[in-house]
Amino acid sequence: MTRRREFKSNSYYHVIMRGNDRQPIFGTKEDMYELKRVFIEVHAHHPFTILAWCFMTNHYHILIKPLRDPLHKIMSLVKQRYSLSYAKRRSHIGRIYQKRYFAKEVDSRLGLLTVSSYIHRNPIQTKKPMVEKLKEYPYSSFPLYWDESLPAPPFLDRELLRELLPEPFEKTNTAYCMYCLTYAQNAEEDKHAEEMEPPVM
Repeated sequence: MTRRREFKSNSYYHVIMRGNDRQPIFGTKEDMYELKRVFIEVHAHHPFTILAWCFMTNHYHILIKPLRDPLHKIMSLVKQRYSLSYAKRRSHIGRIYQKRYFAKEVDSRLGLLTVSSYIHRNPIQTKKPMVEKLKEYPYSSFPLYWDESLPAPPFLDRELLRELLPEPFEKTNTAYCMYCLTYAQNAEEDKHAEEMEPPVM
């Protein structure tokens, strides 16, 4: 019998969800926008805050804090709704995810900076970088920190991470982006660089 994982309320978690057998279940531009739409839809009824996200072709990362409902409920809804959409759009039968998502509490200022930077650097940490510059990868929250004039989804908090920056960094999102670009970070589940192609446009 699978043991239910315990999650603390009002804590941030680094969550990773992978495609079954690392298959590219987010392999197109349409898939990426549909996944983002699902997060927005779930957020409307089950609020949460995300500090950083990055959608890759066979997995995604989020740094999330549930605000009312437990994390497992939010993730279950996201998984179910995207799976149904994927099955309908692709005429797919069968499961598309690995059995469980990875979730680890991030409980310190440095931890939030480290994990968010690790998440944002994913597109350039693959064996062959998916973009030359992080600001060019549209399926991540990094461009929304780089250019604050861009509209952000309602669940994104662009204020906390800049306030956590150590000296000599200024408390700005520009400085936070420079932090991400300067320091290559490691996080749990960082086992190897994956070989992936950018999503099909």
